[in-house]
Amino acid sequence: MALRTGPPAAVRSALLHARERTLRLAEAFRSALGPLPQVPYATELNPPLWELGHIAWFQEWWIARNPQRELGIAADPVAVRKPSLLARADAWYDSSAVAHRSRWELPLPDAQATHAYLEETLAQTLELLAALPADAADDALYFFRLAALHEQMHAEAAVYMAQGIGIPLHEGGRAFTASDRIELQVPATGFELGTSAGGFAFDNELGAHAVQVPAFAIDAEPVTWGAYLPFVEQGGYDDTGWWSAEARAWLQGLQHRHPATLRRDRTGWELRRDGRWQRLHEDEVALHLNAYEAEAWCRWAGRRLPTEAEWECAACTRPGFRWGQVWEWTASEFEPYPGFQAHPYRDYSQPWFGSRRVLRGASTATSPGLAHARYRNFFAPERQDILAGLRSVRAS
Repeated sequence: MALRTGPPAAVRSALLHARERTLRLAEAFRSALGPLPQVPYATELNPPLWELGHIAWFQEWWIARNPQRELGIAADPVAVRKPSLLARADAWYDSSAVAHRSRWELPLPDAQATHAYLEETLAQTLELLAALPADAADDALYFFRLAALHEQMHAEAAVYMAQGIGIPLHEGGRAFTASDRIELQVPATGFELGTSAGGFAFDNELGAHAVQVPAFAIDAEPVTWGAYLPFVEQGGYDDTGWWSAEARAWLQGLQHRHPATLRRDRTGWELRRDGRWQRLHEDEVALHLNAYEAEAWCRWAGRRLPTEAEWECAACTRPGFRWGQVWEWTASEFEPYPGFQAHPYRDYSQPWFGSRRVLRGASTATSPGLAHARYRNFFAPERQDILAGLRSVRAS
């Protein structure tokens, strides 16, 4: 909350912490892959050096080069910018204009030049932030907050990439929950979905509106491996009756009939993390599950996924609702709230409406600034690389 609503000093702290983590992750990639770390092409990845340059470019584009930065969400996104500190930065790092596949072939600067660009753009940002009054308005702080949150998102994406290609990071702890399932009863209620508060909000969070939420019972904590594994052991991945038609199409391409990061040997189940196979704890939160797997388990268990309105209502009104261990799939498609208006960073929400599924909560890799009860994360339902799991609602 300090980043979203705090003064310039809180924003400065968030920017510095985000950069510290960015550099720490970059060093882990260099240690594992060499000074010019390369990763194989995949639709969910970016080249590590491109990621670093993009973080610097994004910050420079929206702050130092933005002539309307003090207007906040009223700024013209295509206002003419002054040149970048790096001559070809726009041609390399503009994610709106640079085709994803081409990023593997770009003649990018080397690690030393990339880090210099990161350092110079951050220095510009901090200087401009320091020039603001201590009681600066939300509009004046908007792009500084956006840049910090954007860098935090890329740090979490780096964790996903490291997990996928087996680079040990030793970040964060393992997430555990109580082995006994506890349900929270939520009575029928009117609830304001979305945010109307001051401070920073992403465009897809705004448009707070009243919804009627029927009574429901929801897990107090995310589903553990102890609850999920019986579904695997009892042939849940072979019984197509638990899977939707869309999910069955995904299952046809699944080589192993269990999550990609999970395996079983003679002594039990193991989970792949930090670049190696580790013994799985049954009271640990199930993760690296996609939306199809979450839905299939719910059908098998006689339950269902919560809607995002149910999730947010429970998170905001039930004291025993524990979240922040894994991103949690919901039953809701990612759609705009009533009266949606895109913010200047046009590519953040609008292109993905109707093609992504909403996740709520946060994972152990999520920076504190992003861990917000009303934050709407969104991914394609087939993604298994993210640190996602589920909690369930009792089926009516």
